[in-house]
Amino acid sequence: MELLHVTTSCWLLECSFPPILATTESSLLLESKINPNTAYQKQQDTLIVWSEAENYDLALSFQEKAGCDEIWEKICQVQGKDPSVEVTQDLIESEEEHIEEMPETSPLIDLPTCELNKLEEIADLVTSVLSSPIRREKLALALENEGYIKKLLQLFQVCENLENTEGLHHLYEIIRGILFLNKATLFEVMFSDECIMDVVGCLEYDPSLAQPKRHREFLTKTAKFKEVIPITDSELRQKIHQTYRVQYIQDIILPTPSVFEENFLSTLTSFIFFNKVEIVSMLQEDEKFLSEVFAQLTDEATDDDKRCELVNFFKEFCAFSQTLQPQNRDAFFKTLAKLGILPALEIVMGMDDLQVRSAATDIFSYLVEFSPSMVREFVMQEAQQSDDDILLINVVIEQMICDTDPELGGAVQLMGLLRTLIDPENMLATANVRKHNGKTEKSEFLNFFYNHCMHVLTAPLLANTSEDKCEKDAVVGSTKSNTICPDNYQTAQLLALILELLTFCVEHHTYHIKNYIMNKDLLRRVLVLMNSKHTFLALCALRFMRRIIGLKDEFYNRYITKGNLFEPVINALLDNGTRYNLLNSAVIELFEFIRVEDIKSLIAHIVENFYNALESIEYVQTFKGLKTKYEQEKDRQNQKLNSVPSILRSNRFRRDARALEEDEEMWFNEDEEEEGEAVVPPVEKSKQEDDFPDSYEKFMETKKAKESEDKENLPKRTSAGGFKFTFSHSAGAANGANGANSKSVAAQTSPASSNGSSSKNATLTTAVTATKGSLVGLVDYPDDEDDDEEEETSPRKRPRLGS
Repeated sequence: MELLHVTTSCWLLECSFPPILATTESSLLLESKINPNTAYQKQQDTLIVWSEAENYDLALSFQEKAGCDEIWEKICQVQGKDPSVEVTQDLIESEEEHIEEMPETSPLIDLPTCELNKLEEIADLVTSVLSSPIRREKLALALENEGYIKKLLQLFQVCENLENTEGLHHLYEIIRGILFLNKATLFEVMFSDECIMDVVGCLEYDPSLAQPKRHREFLTKTAKFKEVIPITDSELRQKIHQTYRVQYIQDIILPTPSVFEENFLSTLTSFIFFNKVEIVSMLQEDEKFLSEVFAQLTDEATDDDKRCELVNFFKEFCAFSQTLQPQNRDAFFKTLAKLGILPALEIVMGMDDLQVRSAATDIFSYLVEFSPSMVREFVMQEAQQSDDDILLINVVIEQMICDTDPELGGAVQLMGLLRTLIDPENMLATANVRKHNGKTEKSEFLNFFYNHCMHVLTAPLLANTSEDKCEKDAVVGSTKSNTICPDNYQTAQLLALILELLTFCVEHHTYHIKNYIMNKDLLRRVLVLMNSKHTFLALCALRFMRRIIGLKDEFYNRYITKGNLFEPVINALLDNGTRYNLLNSAVIELFEFIRVEDIKSLIAHIVENFYNALESIEYVQTFKGLKTKYEQEKDRQNQKLNSVPSILRSNRFRRDARALEEDEEMWFNEDEEEEGEAVVPPVEKSKQEDDFPDSYEKFMETKKAKESEDKENLPKRTSAGGFKFTFSHSAGAANGANGANSKSVAAQTSPASSNGSSSKNATLTTAVTATKGSLVGLVDYPDDEDDDEEEETSPRKRPRLGS
């Protein structure tokens, strides 16, 4: 037989991924026998590709076409082919076609007699045919027709009894090779109850291992099949056993297939797949069985061990269902919903057993992934007849909050499920009269969520940033704000998860989250976390504020400026010092966004109140850019003012403009009430929270005209070298608190805990009643004697609503 000698300049590629590359000039690169039956292929004039025994693919790549032609002529000469034809490619096509068209009378491979002394010969035969599709097909037919597999397994028992190690090693190669033939008909024989344990036994004797594995011992003694409810169908029971064992063979016993072998087991994967489909279908059709499982799962008398087994059964059941076609999977989950899977989950997710809760969470994730709308519909119906504490979503939130895992693995999973449920993108946009009283699913569910669930979600955040908490955690003599967030790592991780979810709400819920933030003064509470020693938590708080500013909503902007909510951010930047880290970059990016987007109200607030502290930061041009934009806008305003007749600049018209702004605010609040969508539960809404938006929006608006002249706002450097800011429009002022005692913003209590606000009706009544020593009337009459008096009263010194 001819030898293929390659001495010309070429590249040798051994196709084993990644390829091994060898180059040389005028030296021997490869020596290979030219086999008349081997399929060679010439590609692109400079490449020759072929396969050798045991799926070893080779390729020769030539730099010159002449070198390729020289070798190709030698190959064609040996095989008796015309060099002008790409012979190999034709052979492959004809071989594949021949497999399909092969007549039944085609001669089969002659198998050696099934004897101990022939095992080596049989192993060589099985291994050699794997590279040829035709020979694999012929061998499979021979094995099937002669009942050869059962004879081999009988030899295995003989070899094991005789402790014939060499024979057992040959049987390993034979059985492994038969599996790689990838024939379902052979699998049916090998995986039958009669043969499967002997097949597993053969695969224990891998020649590469010093000692055989004990897979049969594991399958028969360690792995126990538990019937949570007795299965009366023997066929179903046998199918479950078979599927488990075959899955074990594929995942545990067989080595990871190489690149060339991975397609050899495609039929084995399909065999397992269709078994699972059949199991799910048979269980689904047995309504008596499923009903009994649900009854025991929800029965209070069921002991914990039994309930754990039932939950694990459903987890496995749902996992198997992923193999179903979409239409069949829909029917499967609808069957579970009809039988009461969600009420059952509500019970088991609140149990103390960690394993049960974990399995219940996995089942819940399958349901949410399948149909978020189905889960939403259930919880909204449930809210009509249950307390908030036992609602399914609140149970999920509580499990997230109470996760005992230091890394909060379960909490992260539950947070992802909550985000899916509150994502408007997967909510129905059309109104459903029957289900949602004519409202869209989005409107109906978000109203439900903010009424019944949001207070549970934000409870840890509000508790860890409350006034009492801050006072207890205050550090004596610290240059930082006296609001210190908890330094517990697990708590910090939990707060970060909650902030991630709230940030998602800011991006997707606009109206509902806006009102919730305003009513709870949530951003102020979140920014307390800027003081955390955990940088990731401070970044989460900053990201929350960045999303709010990114909306470029003037209501948010006024809320931020009047509450002086930039102070914690700027303090964090200054406390960070010269460290160039992620926190530094994130804060700079926030201000750069404001500059690039030219958000005028925020630019004016930042420059007027914080520029003295920020002007020393010169490694970026952000703050100088803010000052430039501020001055340009101020010049434009002055030019406009100079072009307006003097009568239009009178105080009376200024008051009217202010009154119009207040009317606009009143209209916005009335409009919210007309929509009838409460943003916090009635039991949660305190008097102060009702007052907050009104006093917040109406009585702090008067500051705007004088802010540029307020020199008291300049930052003062502390003894420690940092900057602190003291403002007359403090947090208390923003919330309608008594303004007699001006305090540092850092020392103010949160608006939710302030006692200086009055009710909404009292706010409106007081606002339109002009009395001496109190508020100036919104309506000004031509002969009003208080005009001069008002001229003398600076807007920032007017009594607050709560005074």
